[in-house]
Amino acid sequence: MDITSPAFLKNGPIPPQYGCKGRNINPPLEISGIPPEAKSLVLIMHDPDAPKGDFVHWVCYDMELVENLEAGAASGRQGINSSGKLGYMGPCPPSGTHHYHFKIYALNTKLNLPSGASRQIVESAMIGHVVESSELVGTFSVN
Repeated sequence: MDITSPAFLKNGPIPPQYGCKGRNINPPLEISGIPPEAKSLVLIMHDPDAPKGDFVHWVCYDMELVENLEAGAASGRQGINSSGKLGYMGPCPPSGTHHYHFKIYALNTKLNLPSGASRQIVESAMIGHVVESSELVGTFSVN
């Protein structure tokens, strides 16, 4: 399984429109090689370079087995980010260049959690159900 984006290369800069000072929408993502035994997808986007520790920008779970996620298109149930808000929060580092990890997981089940679950709750529910995973890292700087 692989996750890529037509908007940026692996380890390349994420375009400004996907950040907090742009349109603040998720970039388009492409998922290939989804295993046949997968029943749902989970997507977690986080910034391990945040000053106060790992900052969660986006949690999606019980996603359909989609190969293309359009820009600004939420899929599945939305979890809360580290700001306590539902859905996507674009990159917005206070200084320097940060790395944003988009990690996709194929699960052999749906989690059936209510909307608004945290990353920790989703990751706990995923234990024993991950069939395969992949990660895309992009960078972002606010000038």
